[in-house]
Amino acid sequence: QLITRRLRELGVYAEMLPWNAPAERVLALDPRGFVLSGGPASVYDPGAPTLPHYVTASGRPVLGICYGMQLLAHTLGGQVAPSGRREYGPGEVQVLEADGLFANLPPHLDVWMSHGDRVEAMPPGFVCLATSDGSPLAAIGDGQGRYGIQFHPEVTHTPAGRDILANFVA
Repeated sequence: QLITRRLRELGVYAEMLPWNAPAERVLALDPRGFVLSGGPASVYDPGAPTLPHYVTASGRPVLGICYGMQLLAHTLGGQVAPSGRREYGPGEVQVLEADGLFANLPPHLDVWMSHGDRVEAMPPGFVCLATSDGSPLAAIGDGQGRYGIQFHPEVTHTPAGRDILANFVA
């Protein structure tokens, strides 16, 4: 709900739908892009939310946040594994690619982390956009509008989060 609210504050109409919403229902909205939210599941848990094929097949921008990043990476051929150290609370990411999501932002960002798993290997075609001490792949992107971030831009504990979301919807 908070992600949807933040997008609406940016002047973007956004709806929150469950991961298993019928494709016809979602695509009838003609979305400009998709945001995959976080959650407590692991991509390897039985019954964990999966990524509907229509999301990646649509060619529309995708932003995976926390579990959403892990789900995107896993679905597209990357590897996700339990982190050696669970990250919960304040953290810092070092931006490696200062365009796209991180356009016009400083090279070091305070962020809010909350995860036990992390992306260990990126899917084919993705590059690392940012790193942190606990997440060597704190942000990834494929140059085609698909991104994953291991932190939460929607919370106030990530001061540049609004700017990151604005860069995604721009």
